Amino acid sequence: MRSVTATAAKATSFARSRSAGKLALNVAAMAAVVALSGCSLFSSKKDPNPPAPLVEFTQKMRAQAAWTVSVGKAGSYQFSPAFASGSVFAAANDGTVVRINAQNGQTLWRSRAEGNLTAGVGSDGSTVVVVGEKGRIQAFDAASGKATWSAQAPSEVLSAPAVGEGLVVIRSIDNRVTAYDADNGSQRWMVQRNVPSLTLRNAPGIVIGSQTAFVALPGGRLSALALNNGGPRWEVAVGDPRGTTELERISDVSGVPALGSRDICAVSYQGRIGCFDLLNGNVRWIKEFSSDVGVNLDDAYVYAADVGGAVTEFARDTGAVIWRNDRLKNRQLSSPIAVGRAVAVADFQGYIHFLSREDGAFVARLATDGSAVQAPPVSTGSSVVFQTKSGTVVSVAAE
Repeated sequence: MRSVTATAAKATSFARSRSAGKLALNVAAMAAVVALSGCSLFSSKKDPNPPAPLVEFTQKMRAQAAWTVSVGKAGSYQFSPAFASGSVFAAANDGTVVRINAQNGQTLWRSRAEGNLTAGVGSDGSTVVVVGEKGRIQAFDAASGKATWSAQAPSEVLSAPAVGEGLVVIRSIDNRVTAYDADNGSQRWMVQRNVPSLTLRNAPGIVIGSQTAFVALPGGRLSALALNNGGPRWEVAVGDPRGTTELERISDVSGVPALGSRDICAVSYQGRIGCFDLLNGNVRWIKEFSSDVGVNLDDAYVYAADVGGAVTEFARDTGAVIWRNDRLKNRQLSSPIAVGRAVAVADFQGYIHFLSREDGAFVARLATDGSAVQAPPVSTGSSVVFQTKSGTVVSVAAE
């Protein structure tokens, strides 16, 4: 299971499913760390939530790896690839940063950041940004891979920076959202948010569009901030903290919000999934749901994997459930993503499963390097790119 930050008084109450293993109690002083490995504090010879065995099926679609590139291990952090200007940018915990031709997998350059990294990658095709230990932000020229500037975040950063419209926007674990000039790293603005007493230790994301930074936040909030000064445009509750204990009240927005041309969709842990009007945050639809990995969308549908391992396709306009596949129970899924006529989702063993967009049935499966896929996959238009914990970046095409 993943690490837990907690005060000793509250740590002993935790014995939940695999997603709850990511919980972190963030107190004002950032209290002591208790590492729970394999839930050994609650020892049981038999896993109470065993992963479902792989389902046998007749392959109905051809899926293959167009290319693979080894970048480096993620360690205890999560590194997500970024796609911009025809290239895939990726990074690893040891400081490796690479640019890969999205068409053929050729490594165009490979650079090394100073020190170990905790978050990345963000890029707009001109600037590439990663974050190192103690919140050190480092930028590279996308064309050459040369380091261009560095800056200091207020505290540790776990989420990939968002780069766009001349800014680099990051959220640090003290719940400050900070914008830096993409050309020179000077700070443009900072917004301080309240820190809930207990949060997931994950990487809630930021997406930029329409002169706005859409920020997923602990406490179940999705915030739209004006890029010019960080002023609030609107804020909505995706999660709705409830329950009598701090654990039951965790309802953080998970993963990266999915941005469309007229709406933005998001999901929270122990909360809800929904789509909201891009301009004013008005609710288009919202439903009870719990996920710790985020959502994706296409022109007609929204895709999400819940904490139990069920993948659901929702109608984007109404939120109606089109289908639900629960045959991947407890396989610790990534966020799903549309590719070709299928929906692809990866699991803790590095398998990529392809489900029919029509009914959710299995149509193909592809093995990677055997390690978990936790970071959100990205689309290049003709393929989707996954990055494993062991550092394999793989571009997958499906007919």
